[in-house]
Amino acid sequence: MQLADLTTLRLGGPARHVVEATTTDELVDTVRRADVAGDPVLVVGGGSNLVVGDAGWPGTVVLVRTAEQRVEQDGDAVTVVADAGVVWDDLVADSVARGWSGLAAMSGIPGSTGATPVQNVGAYGSEVADAVTGLRVLDRGTGTVEDWDPVRCGFGFRTSAFKHTDRYVVLSVTFGLTVSPDAPPIRYLELARRLGVEQGGRAPSTAVRETVLALRRSKGMVLDAPDHDTWSVGSFFVNPFVPADRVPAGCPNWEVDGAVKLSAAWLIENAGYGRGFAAGSERVSVSTKHTLALTNRGDATTAELVELARVIRDGVDRRFGVRLRPEAHLVGVEL
Repeated sequence: MQLADLTTLRLGGPARHVVEATTTDELVDTVRRADVAGDPVLVVGGGSNLVVGDAGWPGTVVLVRTAEQRVEQDGDAVTVVADAGVVWDDLVADSVARGWSGLAAMSGIPGSTGATPVQNVGAYGSEVADAVTGLRVLDRGTGTVEDWDPVRCGFGFRTSAFKHTDRYVVLSVTFGLTVSPDAPPIRYLELARRLGVEQGGRAPSTAVRETVLALRRSKGMVLDAPDHDTWSVGSFFVNPFVPADRVPAGCPNWEVDGAVKLSAAWLIENAGYGRGFAAGSERVSVSTKHTLALTNRGDATTAELVELARVIRDGVDRRFGVRLRPEAHLVGVEL
């Protein structure tokens, strides 16, 4: 099997061995057996954040297809325990349909639930860490299954204790939601304007979900096979943080914990790499809808995509003195 068949970029070489795990016990046992045998393991959920090299994977690819959800309700407090393989947007849609508040602004994000805490995914002013109350993980170093609280997870902006290590495999995620027709306060200005509320105001979760999905579609950020702008990993680069005295003139920015977060999309566009930009190969380009997405236009290679990423990263560095870091998880390739 080609990794290209398992990733939203539709890139990646062959996998030597593929195992599908449909229960948590199967997932744990498969990873343990491979580790004991010294076989390299690549755990794949939705493949929406993976950039896999053209050489593929030399060991076992474990497809996480666990799909159970367990719900407990105590008054207005709802606890949802979702297996790692649950499709993230299915979980969000289900929570909105049931009148549970907490996840609506993260509608339309592709991938599996188990991947969301790894990079603390988020959008439109919300992030997974806002709702996570616990995780169950396999510690590959000890072979034990452990329960982690949010503090131990080390959540930060698009990062966590899991992001830069393959020691842990997320087995399930526990979310704390609230029975309410309204979503949490809308912190993202563009979303608030679209909803017709003040920034910090509230709106029905159903309206938030519909509006977020419309916004994401307009930017090519909802998977749609005929649309090559969606053949991507979403935002390829993370918004960088810089000291206050290094903010480029005119760049949108936000103060966070004493540092300043910059718009990576603005930096890329103003360095000369606007929507549709291609370098060398026409088979990869910046999305025609969103500057942060690097896309496979068809029959591309990972090497071509990575070269485009290097051109953009280096050009932004030369122009603004800011070095962009990938948000995507790179496997078998380096920038």
